[in-house]
Amino acid sequence: MATYLIFFNQQWVGDHTEEWFESRGPTAMAVVEEMRAAGVWVFGGGLEEEVEDAFSADATSGTLLITDGPFAETKEHLGGFCVVDVADREAAEYWAGRVAEGCGWPQEVRRFKSGAMSD
Repeated sequence: MATYLIFFNQQWVGDHTEEWFESRGPTAMAVVEEMRAAGVWVFGGGLEEEVEDAFSADATSGTLLITDGPFAETKEHLGGFCVVDVADREAAEYWAGRVAEGCGWPQEVRRFKSGAMSD
């Protein structure tokens, strides 16, 4: 089995009406339920959109520094993600496609390095 991160940046979502977003909720949740039923779902969720509520921890100087806001000034920020444990890349592609269809916006997929930390 291989573990993959399927994620999107908030800016990939695009501008849509409130009704459009409300229509995506059931389709996205249906994909999550499908993943759970297939036994590939590990964890996932959407993140708060307000980057002003984010904070960063940095210990690269040798002293821990906690600061308000995102670590890097960037135009894009993570909007949500899910982690799946699947047989191979083909299965990861399938689930990423299902998530993209369910949400209605693009997804990026990355495999965790072998030996990645887990429970």
